[in-house]
Amino acid sequence: MVQTHENLPLIAESDHIAKEASSEFNEINKEASSSESSEPIINDEKMNHKVNYMKWLKIAFYVIILLIGQTAANLLGRLYFEKGGNSKWIGTLVQVAGFPILLPYYYFIAKTKHKTNTNKNNISKLSEQPTVWNLIMIYVSLGVFVAVDSYLFSVGLMYLPVSTFSLLCSSQIAFNAIFSFFLNSQKFTPAIITSLVLLTISSTLLFFETESEGSVKNKESKAKYMIGFICTIAGSAGYGLLLSLIQLFFDNVMKSESFKAIVDIIVYRSLVACVTIVVGIFVSGEWRDLKREMNEFEMGKVSYFMTLVWTTLMWKIFTVGSIALIFEVSSLFSNAVGVLGLPIVPVAAVIVFHDNMSKLKGASMALAIGGFIAYVYQQYVDDFKSKKDSKSSL
Repeated sequence: MVQTHENLPLIAESDHIAKEASSEFNEINKEASSSESSEPIINDEKMNHKVNYMKWLKIAFYVIILLIGQTAANLLGRLYFEKGGNSKWIGTLVQVAGFPILLPYYYFIAKTKHKTNTNKNNISKLSEQPTVWNLIMIYVSLGVFVAVDSYLFSVGLMYLPVSTFSLLCSSQIAFNAIFSFFLNSQKFTPAIITSLVLLTISSTLLFFETESEGSVKNKESKAKYMIGFICTIAGSAGYGLLLSLIQLFFDNVMKSESFKAIVDIIVYRSLVACVTIVVGIFVSGEWRDLKREMNEFEMGKVSYFMTLVWTTLMWKIFTVGSIALIFEVSSLFSNAVGVLGLPIVPVAAVIVFHDNMSKLKGASMALAIGGFIAYVYQQYVDDFKSKKDSKSSL
């Protein structure tokens, strides 16, 4: 009995040590399980950060090529008319005829097509694609629309100084916002409304610009100025509607998140537009004067040809950037970036073509830049909110 009583403290002490070891082991298990559960969250955050970084890298690339293409195409288009070009239909054709440079893309994608067609997911995606007949109707409608809209812009560029023309084109974002509200469920915030008001005033100021500035061979008359003004505004309205229709096509018809969808809509609609414009060249009879126009071009035949080639290339680069931004962000964002590049053109036109930068043009340019800044601010707010919501969901 004495030995039993003497062992009791030892037994109690061993039980206490065992309990402490068990509690420590449980704490270690909890920490391990919590660290394991936190690893997927950390990995998801890293993955989301990488995807977001790549997305904005692509957007930055599309913005750069859009601005380069737009600025160069407008200046080269004006150079064509400035040095003796008189064909409005040729000025229209160069805006859409550059699509063959995208055809090699189909060759490269065909090489990898057999690797993806066997996937059941891809087969199910193919079943969700629109029918061929629906695609044909859409591409034909968009192509004819592009041909008419490009013709309006060609007339405006022929009759207006390039500085006035580019500033008037800034009105397209106002039209696009209106069409996006009805077709793409675009929300109007105070910042966007401010942007639209500034851009509308910017374009309205140029209505009172009655100075007879430089033209193709002599001073433009007031009548030609008004024709150019009306055609440019109409073309801007048409372009705003076109961007909204393309976004509607991507969202509700195509439902495909691939670069091929972008190339398809550029190539097929441009092909239809080219056929429409070529018909217009022959119906109008302008084809009879093309040889004489080339011979009388002030910079020579080679420069005539190269001017048209580079104008075509620049317009197609602009188109790729524009439609890609619609695909990545929205039609309104694509248009806002285009408006950002418009003030660059008048400054370049003053240097290259010695256009007169009047006070009204200066005020119009300042308002256009202010309108763009207001829209970019709204994009920043929307992006910040989306990041905050994604973090709170985690």
